[in-house]
Amino acid sequence: MPTSEVKILAIESSCDETSAAIIHNGKVLNNIISTQSVHENYGGVVPELASRAHQQNIVPVVDKALKNAAIDKNELSAIAFTRGPGLMGALLVGASFAKSMALALDIPLIEINHMQAHILAHFIDDPKPQYPFLCLTVSGGHTQIVLVNDYLDMEVIGETKDDAVGEAFDKSAKLLGLGYPGGPKVDKHAAKGNPDRFSFPETEMPGLNYSFSGIKTGILYFLRDKLKENEHFITENLDDICASIQKTLVGMLLQKLRKASREYRIKNIAIAGGVSANQGLRKSLAEMAEKEGWQVFIPEFEYCTDNAAMIAMAAHYKYLAGEFVGQEVSALPRMKF
Repeated sequence: MPTSEVKILAIESSCDETSAAIIHNGKVLNNIISTQSVHENYGGVVPELASRAHQQNIVPVVDKALKNAAIDKNELSAIAFTRGPGLMGALLVGASFAKSMALALDIPLIEINHMQAHILAHFIDDPKPQYPFLCLTVSGGHTQIVLVNDYLDMEVIGETKDDAVGEAFDKSAKLLGLGYPGGPKVDKHAAKGNPDRFSFPETEMPGLNYSFSGIKTGILYFLRDKLKENEHFITENLDDICASIQKTLVGMLLQKLRKASREYRIKNIAIAGGVSANQGLRKSLAEMAEKEGWQVFIPEFEYCTDNAAMIAMAAHYKYLAGEFVGQEVSALPRMKF
């Protein structure tokens, strides 16, 4: 099929978002997302419930994506899906659906690394970063600094050795009684608080790596001790606590990013992943960019969280490179770059 007529259906099901998108010759036509609200009752994503919801949502989501783009399934050039990383049960739903549909239509199958797709979300709309650039990918499950040399040439040069920064945000929110998802709620309260009111311990890691387990424990002990002194401490100081936590976490992220920028002499800087929607991170990044002379790139909000548009963008470049997989492919929860 001519390159100008490449039409790809992309499916994302790595966690609790069932999403489908259509891309035509490198242009994303839509981005259909079905969000699972059931997890709010449990303070976090329940894997079994997530996989069941994906099974319920995937057919109507794919159908809506095709109809919205006015494309018949028989016009598709390939089908792409998130192979990993993610939750095993959730990934299996998307992978099985994509494999079955590709087999039935006798068209190529494309596997996508979820974290690489977050980075390639920068190429959905303008402005697009120039190579090479550094991308800080931050989410509930990952924290990485990636050297991006080309669409399909990426190298992780720094990452968390324990917990992800998104998990630290969510854990903090849970300790503060804010519920799930916690990151956006901490961000909202932080905007009204004094970020210098309280301090929390940071774990120093060698090179460009991170560690967030220590600060999570520090926050736990801090709140425990303060509540012994005053049982209303959290409610009376919520905004300042959130602001102080956020300042610490964001500071840890940007300190290593600045170090990476100086070491690699790269001033094109991008951020991606769900935590990149955090307003505190965006504000601090803008301030550091001005001091360091960076050019910063951040995708639109809908492309920061888990979505199929970014899977579609990655699939487009893999299609052009002829990188396809066979029916023997399976979900890979701990998929690496």
